[in-house]
Amino acid sequence: MNVPEQSAAAAFQTEDRGAPRCVPAIRFDGVAKRYGEGAPVLEAISLTVNRGEFVSIIGPSGCGKSTLLKLVAGLSPISAGAVEIDGMTPANARETVAFIFQDPTLLPWRTVRANVQLGLELEGVARDRRDAKVKSMLALVGLEHVAESYPRQLSGGMKMRVSIARALATSPRVLLLDEPFAALDEMTRDRMNEELLRLRGEHGWTVLFVTHSVAEAVFLSDRILVLAAHPGRVACDLPVELASPRTAETRGSEAFDRAVAEVSRTLRQVEHTGRVR
Repeated sequence: MNVPEQSAAAAFQTEDRGAPRCVPAIRFDGVAKRYGEGAPVLEAISLTVNRGEFVSIIGPSGCGKSTLLKLVAGLSPISAGAVEIDGMTPANARETVAFIFQDPTLLPWRTVRANVQLGLELEGVARDRRDAKVKSMLALVGLEHVAESYPRQLSGGMKMRVSIARALATSPRVLLLDEPFAALDEMTRDRMNEELLRLRGEHGWTVLFVTHSVAEAVFLSDRILVLAAHPGRVACDLPVELASPRTAETRGSEAFDRAVAEVSRTLRQVEHTGRVR
């Protein structure tokens, strides 16, 4: 159940961002997940993510954040309820969804170019179209100059950009990211956050983003879902209303600091009590 708290929501309303998005992209209807005969990992998840929204998911370890993404991607079966992506089941919507993991999972024996074109190869896209798409994606993430390099020759941030380019090459409408920047140093992570927002602005994806960083969630998101654990459920659904475009200067603003403090307070309440008082 969603239990948004008025005082929490009010802290984020720093400007009017215009008419709300109202075209559903992802729906969870009474979703539950359990493994075998064990206790449920997720229970009674009902929510809607509208087209073009960037929604971050935070919460204590074991609350089912990554599991939620896997259900959307069709990588794990749903135990009860239903998930829809643009009105389709996860199995039928796979071509419209891209999943980016914390580990870039690049194939070490393939060049950057060959890694980016992997999904297109699997889809049977013609060679000339593959080449054009890969060139476009590498330009988009600023990696044309390392197209013939191998993963071992790249920095952590560059590997993650290759992973993003590979995901985007298949032209997804929904982007699922499971702590993709957790292993990066703070400066690189901040740059990748800014890059992600720039790309999202150009492509208009619907994004579900799992993170343990409150500051990262606030910087990136339109909404933040705070999950409680045992079983995982939505304890709070917070809008984030910060001025756009969000840049490095955003992190130094009073509005940003207030938002981070408010989400942190809410997260602590959920971790200690399982709900928002």
